[in-house]
Amino acid sequence: MGSLVALVIVVVVVIVLAKLIRIVPQGYEWTVEMFGRYTGTLTPGLHFLIPFVYAIGRKMNMMEQVLDVPSQDVITKDNAVVRVDGVVFYQVLDAAKAAYEVANLEAAALALIMTNIRTVLGSMDLDESLSQRDAINAKLLGVVDEATHPWGVKVTRIEIKDISPPRDLVDAMARQMKAEREKRANILDAEGFRQAAILKADGEKQSAILEAEGKKEAAFREAEARERLAEAEAKATTMVSQAIAGGDVNALNYFVANNYVEALKEMAKSPNQKTLLLPMETTGILGSLAGIAELAKDSLSSQQRTTSDSAAPRTPPMPR
Repeated sequence: MGSLVALVIVVVVVIVLAKLIRIVPQGYEWTVEMFGRYTGTLTPGLHFLIPFVYAIGRKMNMMEQVLDVPSQDVITKDNAVVRVDGVVFYQVLDAAKAAYEVANLEAAALALIMTNIRTVLGSMDLDESLSQRDAINAKLLGVVDEATHPWGVKVTRIEIKDISPPRDLVDAMARQMKAEREKRANILDAEGFRQAAILKADGEKQSAILEAEGKKEAAFREAEARERLAEAEAKATTMVSQAIAGGDVNALNYFVANNYVEALKEMAKSPNQKTLLLPMETTGILGSLAGIAELAKDSLSSQQRTTSDSAAPRTPPMPR
């Protein structure tokens, strides 16, 4: 009997010590209740509680947690049915609120997130829901975080993992994408042909302008050459006229013969000219030119002898 009492006392002491000493692990917070009423929160570390008066209520995980959102069918604004799933990251900031403001925190948060996914995607077209996933995540995060704030929870991130349209809709989208790409390819081809035609026309325009400018420059230079030739002929005529006025008839003969020879030269240049008939007077004129040339040579020789005699040293007279 005595040993049984001792055993009971030991058991009671162990139970009392177990209820007296509380060690809260890192990353958790425990709520404390006195006769079923919340009185405080135990942070990580060693704590002592009065047994049978205070008791541990809820053991809350204060670390950031991940909650998978199961797949669900959502109807978009343009009546397309898509299958959506996601993942949510959240953290309990207030253990007391998370323990006593909501009955089942994870179930409540999950229901709230799935409802808001349907709401957000239901307000968007299918193309928007497929192309604006970041906007969807941001909108869901704002709505869900505000709704879970009274529960002492901070939703840090919501990510839509997959948005899957039905198979027939995927095939229709593929055909649409193919048609759109073919359309863009045809537009690019047409634009390329248009640019090529413009460049070709511009090149022809520049070529015509350069050709016209070349002809203009050639005509200008030809007119200038004719003007110089006319001036030279006028000057030569004046000189011949002055020579004739001075009594030199050979100058007139030279002038007429020179023009005659030039005319014969032009006649000889004709591509169809094989035989050239000259009038009888031609030989006479050419003879006049030869005679004039001989006279010019004699005059030049006598002028050179006169110059040499004047330049030679004179011999002094011999003494008698």
